[in-house]
Amino acid sequence: MNTESILKKAKEIIHGEGSRDEKLQSVCELLDREVELFDWTGFYLSDPNEERMLELGPFVGEATDHTRIPYGIGICGQAAETHETFVVQDVSKADNYLACSVDVKSEIVVPIMKNGEFLGELDIDSNTKNAISPELTRLCEEICEELAHIF
Repeated sequence: MNTESILKKAKEIIHGEGSRDEKLQSVCELLDREVELFDWTGFYLSDPNEERMLELGPFVGEATDHTRIPYGIGICGQAAETHETFVVQDVSKADNYLACSVDVKSEIVVPIMKNGEFLGELDIDSNTKNAISPELTRLCEEICEELAHIF
């Protein structure tokens, strides 16, 4: 796995043809295919019709019951509220974790921001503890910085 080549491919997707949601789906598929430790990859988007509510967007992986998450609830809700990246290396030790699957061991959530406004977030689950390296964190953050251009 070469994070530089993954980032290059992600930028090609983001700045290529297709709708925003098609691009988000393609980024999910890229990360799922290229990063062996990523077992669920998806986006939660700020609901334009309901304040302080996340709505499940494109994703790759098992279906989830968590299609709507209020800001502040779970790791995704915390990232939406604070606009900060959250890396949880062992979800069993996280007080505010919403379990999507009993198999999930670690998670990263990266906000997508544009001009100080929260637009959505990249949420990735891994079935491996301590799966989210600093290198993978940087990759996800750089992808989210690029994604802000298509919102």
